[in-house]
Amino acid sequence: MKIKQLILHVFIIQCLALIVTGCNIPQNQTSKDYMVLLKATNPTPRTVASDSKGEELITDIEKNIEAHKDLYDVAVIKGKKHILVVYKVKHLQRFHMKKIEKEVNEKLEKEYPDENFIVSSDYKIFLEAVRLEEKMKDTNFSEEKADQEFERIIKLKKELT
Repeated sequence: MKIKQLILHVFIIQCLALIVTGCNIPQNQTSKDYMVLLKATNPTPRTVASDSKGEELITDIEKNIEAHKDLYDVAVIKGKKHILVVYKVKHLQRFHMKKIEKEVNEKLEKEYPDENFIVSSDYKIFLEAVRLEEKMKDTNFSEEKADQEFERIIKLKKELT
């Protein structure tokens, strides 16, 4: 009888430990960051320097990149000097990330030779781009702040490579 109670107590303690550790979200990240891992965010493409030609260009770039069979989520942000293209690679294709990045880069350079692209499949850069896109929806977020944030993301990308 005591063995059954002991086994029951151990089982309950393990279940509680699993629940407590499984629901733990780190302080520096929000639950929205975790949701980006699970589903496609499909952010609308944005331009930091707003002009209609820029909007058409980045929409065209986004459609062009989304056509790649190994990618499932793309965000495009156009700044004054650069166009940031970030994407997520399908899980089983992660072993070929260098090859995919090279293909995407070549495709963009071929289609849009006059533009200066920064391409990344890094998840951190993707999150930063999505956060910038969310901030840009706010009317109180100035174009100058958006440009500074965009340059910070570009700098972060260059540090990671």
